[in-house]
Amino acid sequence: MIGRWLGSRTHRVQRTSPLAAVLMPPSAGVLACRALDPVNEPVRHAEFAVTDTMGRPVVSGGADPFGSFMTTVPAGEYRLAVSAEGYTPYRATTQVAENSLASLGDVTLQVARPPELPRPGDWEIESAHSSIGFTARHIGLARIHGQFKSFAGVIRITDPLEQSAMHVVIDAASIDTNMRMRDDHLRSADFLDVAKFPTLEFYSDRFVHKGGNRWAVTGALSLHGVTRTVTLDTEYLGLGNGMEGEVRAACRATTELHRDDFTVSWQTMLARGIAVVGPSIRVDLDVQVVRKA
Repeated sequence: MIGRWLGSRTHRVQRTSPLAAVLMPPSAGVLACRALDPVNEPVRHAEFAVTDTMGRPVVSGGADPFGSFMTTVPAGEYRLAVSAEGYTPYRATTQVAENSLASLGDVTLQVARPPELPRPGDWEIESAHSSIGFTARHIGLARIHGQFKSFAGVIRITDPLEQSAMHVVIDAASIDTNMRMRDDHLRSADFLDVAKFPTLEFYSDRFVHKGGNRWAVTGALSLHGVTRTVTLDTEYLGLGNGMEGEVRAACRATTELHRDDFTVSWQTMLARGIAVVGPSIRVDLDVQVVRKA
């Protein structure tokens, strides 16, 4: 119990200390920290990750409403990483002793400089370093992962970026879940009906800045002969250079599609009334684009 290390003279203080309620196993200690922004307000969405000296994860978690994090760990040396969207990550190393508190106190996170935006012009999606993946629930338990292996697209970047536009075309027959029989079924009229609808298309001319490196890209998705409005929750990752010195930009994006919205409604129920395929599909995109000459 925290408090013994203070001595019996402070027994009355232990009963009112919040650490007095922390039950510790033998040879363990407490690691604590609080994340503040540059004006000393708590960063409530901060994430904490504790690793050992070999870089192996030990424990992780989010801040409480006061920006604080506290955990019990075996005595030893640890590395603590504090991160939050819009801020530069903070890292520190500390030693946790048995039956004691190792507190890093208040840590001030500095506002991160937003990544440089791509220059105006036409940027092509490079499929060799991009992926369009999806995840579906199977029999209410497991998740099935797949991807479309053939696609092409272009983004016309403007200044301001909010007036940019993009167009992506996906080969429906290129669906791949690493099981041929399942893929053939997904290509059939029960699902994508690739003979009748050979492509999926997404067109957007609405880019909305959500703050930091977050954007909402809203557009029209045409799938299975039906067009619906879809918003991609997008994280812009910045610029970099490829092997030949070419400038690249990258982003990650996610969205969720409901099969019934696109009349992809095939379903079989198990004896317990559980659907074989879940009603919604999560889509995850990792995209690199290269500026056209």
